[in-house]
Amino acid sequence: MTHLPARITALTATAAAVALIMSGCSSSGSSTSTTSNKSLVVDNTFDLKTSDPARAFELTGSIVDKALYETALTFEGSDVTKPVPQLTTYAMSPDNKTITLTLNGKHEFSSGNPVTIDDIVWSYKRVQGIAGNPSFLLSDLSTGKPFAITKTSDTTMTITDTAANPALPYILPNPSLGVLDEKTLEKHGGSIEKTDSAESYLNATSAGSGPYELSSYNATSQVVFKLNPHYVGPKPAYSRIVLKNVTGPSQKIDVQGGQAQVALNLNSQQVTGLASGSVAVAKTTSANLGYMWLNQNPTVSGGVTNQPGFVKAVRHAIDYSAIQKLAGSGSTQPGGIVPSQFLGSLASDSANSTDVAAAKSDLSGSGYKGQTVTLSYPTDATLDGVSFADMAQSVQSNLQAAGITVKLNGLPIATLLDSFRAGKLQAGLMYWGPDFPDPSDYLTFSPGEGLGLRAGWTSAMSPEVTKAKDAAIAAQGDARAAAYQAWQKAANADGAFVPLVQAAKYVVTNGATGVTPNAIWTLDLAKVK
Repeated sequence: MTHLPARITALTATAAAVALIMSGCSSSGSSTSTTSNKSLVVDNTFDLKTSDPARAFELTGSIVDKALYETALTFEGSDVTKPVPQLTTYAMSPDNKTITLTLNGKHEFSSGNPVTIDDIVWSYKRVQGIAGNPSFLLSDLSTGKPFAITKTSDTTMTITDTAANPALPYILPNPSLGVLDEKTLEKHGGSIEKTDSAESYLNATSAGSGPYELSSYNATSQVVFKLNPHYVGPKPAYSRIVLKNVTGPSQKIDVQGGQAQVALNLNSQQVTGLASGSVAVAKTTSANLGYMWLNQNPTVSGGVTNQPGFVKAVRHAIDYSAIQKLAGSGSTQPGGIVPSQFLGSLASDSANSTDVAAAKSDLSGSGYKGQTVTLSYPTDATLDGVSFADMAQSVQSNLQAAGITVKLNGLPIATLLDSFRAGKLQAGLMYWGPDFPDPSDYLTFSPGEGLGLRAGWTSAMSPEVTKAKDAAIAAQGDARAAAYQAWQKAANADGAFVPLVQAAKYVVTNGATGVTPNAIWTLDLAKVK
């Protein structure tokens, strides 16, 4: 087996400490002889669009799908430095181009059907065929072409990239690669083609081998889970879990009063004074990254946000320390788009530093003539409890002090995502949660890539950034960290994205243990006790 060089230790050590604090001496992997009939209530601020793994690509969707579906590989607790077996074991080829997966014991779907190697192959090809937001997970970094996925025996399969890709085992634990029951799904519109129509079925009934099944699903209010009687792993402590869509202030009331046992989206102000009696508060620095984008498409930019001088002015006008203050103690300003916990992160970069005089100088040479710039942001989602409205107001004030007129445009998260993904928004604030713990996950922020195109940033616009991206992909071993840092510096010098903040992550519990944060799926509901 091959593992990536680890510069993820800051996340692992801190989160492991949180897990120890919140779980006491109990083992989250031990089986319980009986399961409580009481419900567990978890408060979360939803960004939920679907529970179909092949289409889900938001933070709440990962919480949901982690409970419903098993993946070929997984991570244990908070430790994202080492993939471990779930449905399969794995081995990497010496050239790091091919991963071989071998079935790991017997697993059953909620239908009672056994999990086979065919189900895994079919599920992965469905992700590729639907070509939704998660499809890039199973695509070549350089060409965008789908990985070759091949059944090699009744118990083995291979996934092959065209170039060396040491991140392969770190990609497979993502809940969007949850394995589906092919026989059941094909009866309900499931297909490995774009014609697939199984989403509505999966939003009403799950088809996985995870610890829970869907009992009810509403993307704007709550998701209710019931036990999967065919799950072969340790029996969860709760027979019913309710994941509720609740704003931060109401989460505080719920967890204080015992109406919720876990609250996931409280900020530094809201947790003040909460820790007493049965209420516990744990803090880490989140790997979720808040960023600003400036559309580079001339037809969307209004001829403003695509000007290099304007982008540089924005980078220097922002008061990053003020945003960190909003995010609270434990937050940090990343130097680039790769979070501080991961290999290749930048501690700082002068391109992203507060310098109002430089901002005014850059603006004067940019051709800006006072046009109003519309800054969009989500109104019903937060960055680990931090209000995007507050961040937007801070950015607006900063830019206006440098001479830029800004109009705020708050939108529901679903509306914003649709418009942003279509590349129709001039500028805005958004967040990115890691899909897998490797800097290659963030190459989507490059020109011509998925996130880059949302900001109208094509590869032809910034050849130096594309060159640096290609060099990062080609780098192997110890050279990877420096190559990814060079790519980020190039993107900061000539790019559409401004990394703003990694917030403090607070998890508040009232009587619950085993609450172990994870950078990829936030919380494993089945491990809560």
